[in-house]
Amino acid sequence: MSSLNTPPTPPGRPAPVLLLDGLTRVHGSGATEVHALRGIDLAVYPGELVAVMGPSGSGKSSLLTLAGGLDAPTSGRVVVEGTDLTAASRKQVAALRRRSIGYVFQDYNLIPALTAAENVALPRELDGTGSRTARREAIALLAEMGLEQLADRFPDEMSGGQQQRVAVARALVGDRRLVLADEPTGALDSETGEAVLALLRNRCDAGAACVLVTHEARFASWADRVVSVRDGSVVDITLRPSADPLLTGGTAQ
Repeated sequence: MSSLNTPPTPPGRPAPVLLLDGLTRVHGSGATEVHALRGIDLAVYPGELVAVMGPSGSGKSSLLTLAGGLDAPTSGRVVVEGTDLTAASRKQVAALRRRSIGYVFQDYNLIPALTAAENVALPRELDGTGSRTARREAIALLAEMGLEQLADRFPDEMSGGQQQRVAVARALVGDRRLVLADEPTGALDSETGEAVLALLRNRCDAGAACVLVTHEARFASWADRVVSVRDGSVVDITLRPSADPLLTGGTAQ
């Protein structure tokens, strides 16, 4: 069983925004049983960007869907801002996801019947923000993405790269304390990909916790830690030289 050996929260450090504790996920049973995750421990703190890398089928996306409350673990805990998602009701998990978790899906997951601005504003409106305020926030984020002129276009009127940037904007709208991004640069050229990573980095520097799944080392270089997974287990941790050594228990592996 692999573990990051996440230490207790040191004195003076805020509690982690995301805590994965002994996380396992098994699909199927018997001859068809597949272990997607094998006892993962991970704490992600405010202001930290963690990149998760590994080959296809290593468990990267499973880790992200569990962290975002989109799936339930076979065993272990997922704690977001002090709330144990594995013990919370579906209503509580849904409310926490609307309020605190931004998720960038690999396949964008935009609603076809809504415009770009409406897709971005939707999480804020569902959480009770007025439609004018939500639209204003959405337009501002789309402008940061260089997409303000596409605010009133529908997803099928946009390219894949444009849809991906809209999906990133939706994940960042509002005061999201945890941002989970599954290959958010996959359909983007290098320059636009770097711009998206800069936005994620800025959100972390403002106090959010971010987990980025990527296969691109140049994008992982924006992270404070790079966690390498294989066959559902953590096999390596790389700590950025300027990052806090307490994040890996005092050692950069």
